[in-house]
Amino acid sequence: MTLRNASDLAALTCAATYLVGFALLLTVLAPLGFGPDEIDAAAIAAVISERPGLLISWNTTVYVVNALALVVFVVALRQQIARSRPDAAALTGAIGLIWATLVLGAGMIANVAVERAHALAADPDAAAALWQTLHAVELGLGSGNEIAGGAWILAVSVAGLSTGLFGRATVGIGAISGAAGLVTILPPLGEIAGAVFGLGAIAWFGAAGVVLLRGGETSIATKTAA
Repeated sequence: MTLRNASDLAALTCAATYLVGFALLLTVLAPLGFGPDEIDAAAIAAVISERPGLLISWNTTVYVVNALALVVFVVALRQQIARSRPDAAALTGAIGLIWATLVLGAGMIANVAVERAHALAADPDAAAALWQTLHAVELGLGSGNEIAGGAWILAVSVAGLSTGLFGRATVGIGAISGAAGLVTILPPLGEIAGAVFGLGAIAWFGAAGVVLLRGGETSIATKTAA
């Protein structure tokens, strides 16, 4: 399998990790302490003491698997954009790899937080305090703000439009999701913007994966015209 072929699968994998993450959050994790408005550290520590594998699995899916797939997708897109826009390829590639690094780092910290809290299961207060501290670091790198992700999706969508790689629909979804990611820097709008970014990212990764699977918007248009 070439990197070009792998990019399709990588994009769809990124979309799938977001879908699985949202599904688990809403159906399994929310009742256990990951509420929509406030996270109950004591409740999470109790879950970790009994079912650490649940959070390890969730963290690994939404962070680690996502980040590794994202690296493949970023590099593949950089190669394709570089054919006509080497300047845009360099910029989007750099931003994308920064984002992937942050996501992977957040996942590693999230899993360490679970492991260390589980080791302190005999002292629930200490376990909750430790998990809450490390979770704050996790949020700073990953899902607490989406600046890097928003910047990359926005930049690569614009570059994809100018090179003919993506059509207007894919670019439009990317623009909305990317802008929402940037807005997460504003505390009053952070949660709403984060939700828009996440849902938009699912649609964008899915659309981008399908477009690349079919050969790109330019190739599609050329075949249709022929």
